[in-house]
Amino acid sequence: MIDPNANRLPWERLPQQQAAVAVERIGQGLPRIFTDRTVMRGPYMEDFDVFADMVISDRGRYIAGPLTREGAWDDFIQLTASWILRGCGMWTVEDQEDKTVLGFVLLGHETGDPEPELGFLFTEEAEGKGYAFEAAEKARNNAWNALSFDTLVSYIDPDNERAIKLALRLGAERDPSGDHESTHCYRYPRPDAPQVPHI
Repeated sequence: MIDPNANRLPWERLPQQQAAVAVERIGQGLPRIFTDRTVMRGPYMEDFDVFADMVISDRGRYIAGPLTREGAWDDFIQLTASWILRGCGMWTVEDQEDKTVLGFVLLGHETGDPEPELGFLFTEEAEGKGYAFEAAEKARNNAWNALSFDTLVSYIDPDNERAIKLALRLGAERDPSGDHESTHCYRYPRPDAPQVPHI
């Protein structure tokens, strides 16, 4: 039998026995959202490898990286702990049929950010297939309808054309007044906000 923890750093080791039961109980308590093809669920330790592979690669340049594996771990646990502290956090997005992890969607308020953010990070294999839109749309709606957020933005690297197109498709508008550090702010209008006619 192969030890699932054989090649993991001590803090990355999967919980065993009763600890694994406790993790499953907590995980089942987090919101699960179904899209047409995916399920958005709370993250598990097993998801970390997919997350780390993305943020320590060149793809991590869009989220203040590439990160080290230790930096990836710090991000992963911060975004996961947000569920307990804020009632929202990072969802793992997986294919409903084969359970492949496709990426991650975040509703959260990270350290240093002026406003809560809708974030999305998908594997290269999952890009261009509409998965990110399906999941991010559900997360955006969750922010307004279930969590009663006052504001919601996406902070996007100006070179990340794919993420910018997704934010615009989700209804965000460029808001230079909300730019933060080296990122551009894309603001999602509340669905109940009065619409200003464009002249």
